Amino acid sequence: MAGNTQTISEYIIHHLTNLTYGRLPAGFEREDGSVIGEGGAWVMAHGGQEAGAMGFNAIHVDSMLWSISLGIFFCWLFRSVAKKAHSGVPTGLINLVEMIVEFVDNTVRDTFHGDNKLIAPLALTVFVWVFLMNLMDLIPVDLVPILLGFTGVHFQKIVPSTDPNITLGMAVGVFVLMLYYSIKVKGFGFVKELTLNPFNHWVFIPVNLFMEVVGLLAKPFSLGLRLFGNMYAGEMIFILIAALFSAGWGWLLPAGLLQMGWSIFHILVITLQAFIFMVLTIVYLSMAHEDH
Repeated sequence: MAGNTQTISEYIIHHLTNLTYGRLPAGFEREDGSVIGEGGAWVMAHGGQEAGAMGFNAIHVDSMLWSISLGIFFCWLFRSVAKKAHSGVPTGLINLVEMIVEFVDNTVRDTFHGDNKLIAPLALTVFVWVFLMNLMDLIPVDLVPILLGFTGVHFQKIVPSTDPNITLGMAVGVFVLMLYYSIKVKGFGFVKELTLNPFNHWVFIPVNLFMEVVGLLAKPFSLGLRLFGNMYAGEMIFILIAALFSAGWGWLLPAGLLQMGWSIFHILVITLQAFIFMVLTIVYLSMAHEDH
């Protein structure tokens, strides 16, 4: 809930600020009044202004820690289930994991038109990892920041998929695989695909190259920004609803109902966004394997 000493705008900005570590330039005056000495200093940012001054090399520590932790949790969970799997009728968590694996495997079979044993495990990893990151959006927005506030950590975004660095980083990884398999499978045919499509004449090579490169670069951008945009909007709505709790006793019941309703609807959103990211990853890699 928004504190009495914060305005609504300050509350929103605070919740949208990452825990950032980076280098502040020499001569920068910090919020506590201290001044950075010669050579600059690597420190934790005390606010959005300091985070902005750190520039491109700043690291969003909370996004990194939560995303890596969720990735490790996914690997541990599925490995534990795989060790307990048996030939009998599955129950409980084993049944759930087998359903997820079968669902992803069927999606890959229907979508991927090539021969690559990496695609199915990659699709499973992408789907579950993105789903777990999105699922963090259902945790009350004030819970973790308040708990960590007692330890001196005043900024904490726990939904990695609301950080474009995470979503675009994953998209770039998919893009690198696209380029790798395009060159591996098609060889020189990949160059011909970029230069002789859609107009099959050497005169139009510059035009073809421009259009194909733009289309190629649009794939990772759309892949990363789609996930970020949807999750960021969902997080913003949760923050706005949470801010209603500070508007007075008359808003407690409406805010609670809105929070519950949006949480139920958001379950569909977080699952759908994970599914879309997985399907587009499969489709893009399938296109990289198609050699005409």
